Amino acid sequence: MPLTPQDGDGRPDRPGADGDRGRRGRRIVRWSAALLALAMAGTATAGYLYYEHLNGNIKKENLTNADAKDRATATKANAAGQTALNILLIGSDARNTAENVKLGGARDIGTAARADVQMLLHLSADRTNMSVVSMPRDTLVSIPKCTDPDTGTVYPATTGTMTNASLERGGPGCTVATWEKLTDIHIDHFMMVDFSGVVSMADAIGGVPVCVDADIYSHTSSGHGSGLKLRKGTTSVKGKQALQWLRTRYGFEDGSDIARTKAQHMYMNSMVRQLRSNATLSNPDRLLALAETATRALTVDTGLGSVTKLYDLSKELKKVPTDRITMTTMPYVYSSDGNRVLPKPADAAKLWRLVREDIALDGKDEKKTTKTTKTPKTTTTATKVSDKAAADDRIAVRVQNGTRSGTESAVTGRAAAVAELLAGKGFTRAAADGSASRGEERTLVRYPSADLAGDARRVAEALGIPAAQVRKSTSADGVTLVVGADWRSGATYTATADDDTTPASANALNAADTTACMHVDPDYSW
Repeated sequence: MPLTPQDGDGRPDRPGADGDRGRRGRRIVRWSAALLALAMAGTATAGYLYYEHLNGNIKKENLTNADAKDRATATKANAAGQTALNILLIGSDARNTAENVKLGGARDIGTAARADVQMLLHLSADRTNMSVVSMPRDTLVSIPKCTDPDTGTVYPATTGTMTNASLERGGPGCTVATWEKLTDIHIDHFMMVDFSGVVSMADAIGGVPVCVDADIYSHTSSGHGSGLKLRKGTTSVKGKQALQWLRTRYGFEDGSDIARTKAQHMYMNSMVRQLRSNATLSNPDRLLALAETATRALTVDTGLGSVTKLYDLSKELKKVPTDRITMTTMPYVYSSDGNRVLPKPADAAKLWRLVREDIALDGKDEKKTTKTTKTPKTTTTATKVSDKAAADDRIAVRVQNGTRSGTESAVTGRAAAVAELLAGKGFTRAAADGSASRGEERTLVRYPSADLAGDARRVAEALGIPAAQVRKSTSADGVTLVVGADWRSGATYTATADDDTTPASANALNAADTTACMHVDPDYSW
């Protein structure tokens, strides 16, 4: 999938055995069409050597550069033994080569790279559906402490920092760590590409159809804009023009980063349809070029750093029908100054929950019969403690007020009231945490490490909170009860029935939608 950095104008955004190995290698080469090309030269050995050549193209880095204790809990297999897969897709605005400087519109080589495109790809455990969630580059987040694997530089944790800065604070591994901290979603792999990678990949694909509802020229008198110039209707874009489309903000809708994200979703959906329907994957020369280009363009984590592993991943992705691929954007609200965005309380939390629980964002899931995705209705009154817990009066509980929602303000004093309730149940070390807490759709009990799991479950049991709402979290400092928007009053918690619909604010777009067309701001029409 193509990922691309943004305009870069600096303005705030707004509105086995050797024989087995050889056979495996040759199968990979068949995937990339290299075997056919090399068979013309008459040697199977050459095919294996080319496979090794492709492996050498791939750049690899650590999956995460944060402390191990800050990792999100690994995804568990469902009752059928299937495990969902989460891959972070990163578009870097690196100006580390003359070509990247030219394409990015900068003057100097060496500017610190930023993660200007960030998309979480979630492949369902049963491989029936795929969901993608974009985070706007200007989202203010907390970035954990990260260590640069090349220089050894340690970057301290920060708060209220633009998410795209995570890449310059220890590489893609820090961007992965930032996502895990925000979402509590375990990320299995990352894939990253820069300006020149986007252009070369777009050329190798051979063009992707995109649509605008009016003529557009993304250019201002002050020199801002991507330079995209298209006639009204559908145009097949590739190379530099594809990069322009993916970077355009000025001229699309309200000129915000959100509009740009929408255009990126349209491109990616169209690209999927194009690759699955035309001759690109059956033309040996074109496919060989695509394999060469892709392996040169990508930087991946070490766990994905071979053609074999990339091929295995591609086979898994191909299992998903086009009409079960859903593109979304993290629900957001603007910051107080209007120049940055924040995760929208409740809606963003709900979207992360749906991904964590492997619930399809297109709403087409069959009713789940396994225990991995929904809170069993029979467990809504109590949680059974399986891990050893300390005595109630020895468990320190931090109570946070997460009652704020998209439509209602936080209930004043709610954390203190529930802390008092816990004390009355024997948890005498329960205390209200007066620090700011983001809104939560549902009440949660969080804990940072396995040694506190039993304590967290004991707290949930005492309050009648379902087991599915007890989670290990890298952001928790001890056992933490977050009183959510589903418990704004009263002394008894009643678990609500699951509402697994995707929030409208996520702006879901199905990959099979061929009618999608970007609206052009009249001021940028020609």
